[in-house]
Amino acid sequence: MEQTLKITNVLSDPTRYYIYQYITKRHQEVTVQEVAENFNIHPNVARLHLSKLEDVNMLISETKKTGKGGRPSRLYRLSDDVIQLHFPFRDYMLLSKVAIQTMLTLGDAGKQALYLTGKRFGTEVIEQEMTKKSFGDELEFDQKLNILKSAATLSGFYPEFEANGEKTKIFFQIFNCPFKEVAEDHESVCQMHLEFLKGMFEALFDSVELIEKENMITGCETCSYQVFVTN
Repeated sequence: MEQTLKITNVLSDPTRYYIYQYITKRHQEVTVQEVAENFNIHPNVARLHLSKLEDVNMLISETKKTGKGGRPSRLYRLSDDVIQLHFPFRDYMLLSKVAIQTMLTLGDAGKQALYLTGKRFGTEVIEQEMTKKSFGDELEFDQKLNILKSAATLSGFYPEFEANGEKTKIFFQIFNCPFKEVAEDHESVCQMHLEFLKGMFEALFDSVELIEKENMITGCETCSYQVFVTN
């Protein structure tokens, strides 16, 4: 509870809150000067806000040479700590671990049920996103890509998408895995996550081949995928 109060106090300042949101969307380290210029504030004020966020473990920093000469710069990035605020206290992380472990005690049948459920939820995320806007009977590729971006963002993935010129291949990166802490204990969660993503893409495209290229659990900075699609 004490840590929760500290975090809410730090985020009560609007500028500090928006700085934190800015860093979550940057997907890379930021400098004091960058924050100062983006928010039109003095570097000393930017440094104070960043320090406050670091004090409650929402950010971490280290001094590095930027390759531009001069003195090393202090670079700030998101902490790996999970920030959750619940009033009153709820331990959904424990609940998720109990649920996953229960499924896995059922053996292969439990794993298959987990994967199928993940895929179904991925499909439902896309369907829910599509109901928010009016689309024609036939969606264009760019419309499908925008639906994917919106759904993936709402799912907390901090995603980036890039399509090739022929619109047959999508490079997809996830900078935040909402399941990371559970996946570190149960590798089946990664497969469930993969099925979740397949459900998202298959809800929009006629055929989908999703290939995992990088995985955070193995030490990579992102989870990244190549997806071959046809409309």
